[in-house]
Amino acid sequence: MKTLITGGIRSGKSDYAESLFADLDSVTYIATGAVPEASDADWSARIAAHRAGRPTAWTTIETTDLPTALNEATGPVLIDSLGTWLTARLDALAAWDAPEEKWGLELRTEVTELVAALRSGVDIALVSEEVGMSVVSSNRAGRVFADWLGRINQEVATVCDRVVLVVAGQPLVVKG
Repeated sequence: MKTLITGGIRSGKSDYAESLFADLDSVTYIATGAVPEASDADWSARIAAHRAGRPTAWTTIETTDLPTALNEATGPVLIDSLGTWLTARLDALAAWDAPEEKWGLELRTEVTELVAALRSGVDIALVSEEVGMSVVSSNRAGRVFADWLGRINQEVATVCDRVVLVVAGQPLVVKG
């Protein structure tokens, strides 16, 4: 079973994703967020809260190489989140201010590899932020992020058995 869990920031999507595997002892948790810098207390607190909330028996992998992590997985996988993965990839590609012609093909290739890896035989729950439910960003970086994450969510949703939108902590099944 492949499940995409999407929703706004602080909507409860991570808690919902974790609840899908709550009764399992062996889960690989792939955290895609950047390791916090000592100077960013808010980000450090968010990462610490996520780490503390996971069952201790689960294996955590902090990586942005999702295709490799998925291809090596032998049991259920929870990925949190596609939005932080995209941010890391856009950072690595120096894409925020560069024309898409300079980095778009490489990112497109990475998305294609991710979607292919999602076809593995293990159960996967993917958390992703929902975009497009507010104003269009007034800055380029915001528009690049929203446009790409919207595309990625659509592609991932096509290979998932279920899509769940979490609003105010309430899961709404969109597909499956």
